[in-house]
Amino acid sequence: MLIGYVSDERYAAIADAIVEIERSGEEPIVVRSGVSGAVYADIQAGRYNVCISRDGYGAKRTSVEVTVEKPVQFRLLADGLIGYVWPKWCRSGEVGQFKVHSVQGYRLSLWRYGLNKEEVKFIGWLDEHSPRATMQILPDADFTQSGVRWNVHGYAPNFSGHNISAPDKSGLYYFHAETESGAFFSFPWVVAPAMPQAQIAVLASTNTWNAYNNFGGRSNYINSTQLPPLPAVNSRQDIGRYSSEVGSVWKYPNEEYTPLSFDRPEPYNHIPRERQVADPIQGRQAGHLAEAEWRLLAWLEREDFPYDLYSDHHLHAGTLDLSAYKVLIISTHPEYWSREQYQRVKDWVVAGGKLLYLGGNGIDCEIVFSDDGSSMRCLTHYPDPVPGRHFTDEQTGQFIESRFQITTGESPAALLGVVFEEAGIGTGAPYQVTDDSHWIFQGTGLGNGDLFGVNSLHERSPGGASGHETDKRSPSTPKGAESVARGLNPDNGGAELVIVPYESGGAVFSAGSITWTSSIMVDDHISKITRNVLTRYLS
Repeated sequence: MLIGYVSDERYAAIADAIVEIERSGEEPIVVRSGVSGAVYADIQAGRYNVCISRDGYGAKRTSVEVTVEKPVQFRLLADGLIGYVWPKWCRSGEVGQFKVHSVQGYRLSLWRYGLNKEEVKFIGWLDEHSPRATMQILPDADFTQSGVRWNVHGYAPNFSGHNISAPDKSGLYYFHAETESGAFFSFPWVVAPAMPQAQIAVLASTNTWNAYNNFGGRSNYINSTQLPPLPAVNSRQDIGRYSSEVGSVWKYPNEEYTPLSFDRPEPYNHIPRERQVADPIQGRQAGHLAEAEWRLLAWLEREDFPYDLYSDHHLHAGTLDLSAYKVLIISTHPEYWSREQYQRVKDWVVAGGKLLYLGGNGIDCEIVFSDDGSSMRCLTHYPDPVPGRHFTDEQTGQFIESRFQITTGESPAALLGVVFEEAGIGTGAPYQVTDDSHWIFQGTGLGNGDLFGVNSLHERSPGGASGHETDKRSPSTPKGAESVARGLNPDNGGAELVIVPYESGGAVFSAGSITWTSSIMVDDHISKITRNVLTRYLS
């Protein structure tokens, strides 16, 4: 009978794994997994103890219930170095626990990522007396919903040697892990202040980081509802994102999208040891996640703007008290927000707060946090077939501009002044000035028709500060919004630079581009414009 399938942390099938199956009073059976990861054995249904081993992966013991109806998903973790801290965000003085998988002893240190990478604490060398004892173990089945729960096997959950107090200074921190043989992995920690310290609050897009994290074989883009019955042998054949028969990964009812746990490593947020803040942002994912956000934080420090850093969940839960700040900055790719986040910020802006939206494709999808904040569900459904990002609902006649509007009833353009459109997606270009009389261009020397935002560190969508994904005005844009520049991306897909004033004195400045933060350290005009806005909003 079919016992189950063997797969790795990416939910890719593992062939030729040795599987030893036994239970009391019976002779053990030894079989091997096939190319599809399938394990067959001549046994009856029931509970068995299983040992699994494969070169290049950590061997493990597990106890499983074997049934005809539901094959077991055996999960093995590849040898290597990877880790994360839990919780991934905290306030100064709170305790986090680092959770590192390594098959060798490793050196661990904590660094602050601002204008420079600064080592703030050498934690030490981590190793154990037994071989491979710092290796972690994956839970079987779909752990993307419940988390990997590392440090449980072999260590008490609160093992004091793996706990660390968050530094006093707010900011983006990274753990650096390095093995004896030279392997390196880094992972982020968002540290908010115990009490507000600055006039500027910056929001790290931790929801977006999680939505794109496919560790375990799922993200909101890969197997977005749940893991399929079979692990992948060939991604182009086996994963719905690439299958024309399946169509949109977001065609299913929202209730079918299962949680995505934050309790997982984030490989896409790894930053190479040698990477510095003025270096190009390499790779497909780094340009819209933590590494790109680091460029903004470095610029704030270079320009002498003190700031406090928070996570999305801090805003959702009210830990971030917006009334204590003059300015809130969201940046790069703040795509996934809870309804509570949106309403808190909108109420604050209407009452007089100043928002800088230095990103693109912002607030495009509603998420719902679990009660303890350890996971989130993406309410990501589009009608099937998807009629495009913007369409008229046949039942209500309402013009729909984003996934967020489908579930909340309000387009993010009602707050931001702009909303994501697919035109220009994947391209990069400079902006062109359309209203040089506006105060944001003071001291830039720019006139109508001039270009700015030519320089960019973004290598996925090179070409300028208007890029990767871009936002434009829409029917939901508030009256009185001012558009002062437009990106020159193909197909009229350039971002619109928009300012939305409120009678209360509140205001929103929207760059409408993911690549804005990739230009801010290396383009003098982007730097000066951003500085003009911040200086005015702080005064």
